[in-house]
Amino acid sequence: MNHRYLPMTDADQKEMLETIGVQSIEELFSDIPSEIRFKGEMNVKEALKEPELISYFRELAAKNVSLKQTPSFLGAGVYEHYIPSIVDHVISRSEFYTAYTPYQPEISQGELQAIFEFQTMICELTGMDLANSSMYDGPTALAEAAMLSAGQTKKKTILVSKAVHPEARAVLQTNATGQRLNVIEIDTANGVTDLKQLQEIYGDDTACVVVQHPNFYGNLEPLAKLEEITHSKKAMFVVSSNPLALGLLKPPGEFGADIVVGDAQPFGIATQFGGPHCGYFATTKKLMRKVPGRLVGQTTDEHGQRGFVLTLQAREQHIRREKATSNICSNQALNALAASVAMSAIGKKGVKEMAYQNVQKAAYLKKQLKAHGVEMVSEQPTFNEFVINVKRPVSEVNELLLSKGFIGGYDLGRDDNSLQGQMLVAVTEVRTKEEIDTFAKELGALL
Repeated sequence: MNHRYLPMTDADQKEMLETIGVQSIEELFSDIPSEIRFKGEMNVKEALKEPELISYFRELAAKNVSLKQTPSFLGAGVYEHYIPSIVDHVISRSEFYTAYTPYQPEISQGELQAIFEFQTMICELTGMDLANSSMYDGPTALAEAAMLSAGQTKKKTILVSKAVHPEARAVLQTNATGQRLNVIEIDTANGVTDLKQLQEIYGDDTACVVVQHPNFYGNLEPLAKLEEITHSKKAMFVVSSNPLALGLLKPPGEFGADIVVGDAQPFGIATQFGGPHCGYFATTKKLMRKVPGRLVGQTTDEHGQRGFVLTLQAREQHIRREKATSNICSNQALNALAASVAMSAIGKKGVKEMAYQNVQKAAYLKKQLKAHGVEMVSEQPTFNEFVINVKRPVSEVNELLLSKGFIGGYDLGRDDNSLQGQMLVAVTEVRTKEEIDTFAKELGALL
């Protein structure tokens, strides 16, 4: 039996067995019941030659439906956006894609500056004082925000809107269970968080109120009213937000948010069959020392030249474990770099134009769908997603749409039985007028 990097001869095996006092491999595993011990040959097909193996994997890959050939109207947290070609050129440089933690700042200035620029741009978009160097994805960032709130306020109840992405709510619940926190979900009314129910449930033990803006159904939440309720009894206001939407919308920081989180996927990160992503986490200066993960700071060296360092680290690796604010020990540096390069290449005006096109094209699709008899579930203001009623199983509709050359929307009935027959449709700047017109026509003909 050989290992690729650690070969073992028969003599090596014999010596090891003698050292531990057994005569054979069979004796070594004698404590394992014979009925469950593996015997004989493994049920594995014979190895293929390299050309055959490549051909086999190409056949498997061809079974995937690719966005390169099929226009997509699927969003729900992962979106197809324009990615400047420079993004792949930069992140493919070996000094970036092989880099790990920049523990030695004197030889990691490029990596540290890239992260610093990411933090800066996230602050500009969210209207917050500071941002960390990124997190695994949007849902884990949201869960960390709730955990920080509970630790800061010393309260045990987290109120989260049902208009927050269901997968993010599931991650939050998992984290809260480990911390012995109570999570209460607030219903929606007319496609947004039910303010009346929020006021009724909100109490002295509320650590934070968590909402998403634009929310999971694509609608814009009344942040001003939500902030007023949240801060009435000193709870913290957590807003999860699509960063591209913030290129056009008033940022949560200007509504008094304490923590703003989200996923940077819309900037320079491909859909990649659902991941990996890059979460962002931005807060007020007051919470600076409570932020999970890493912060990169700017300083000057002994010669007065600008330099960058890791600073204010609240990770359990770097400080006494009982003082740590989180056990999130890593970030998504490469994806954060992709987002930074994309935002830099697109520029402030470009980001605003991208966001504007998302709004306009989504509004145009609404108009075309209505013209073909498709019913809107809500008339709330939206960004680039909205819900339609197809009045039949969404899975069936999506199969028919795929046969027509389109990837349909998200089946909301997967997460909530009361939403059977409702589809969440997304439109981004990459969709053309022809694609939108044809999609609306084909979908209308199916209903």
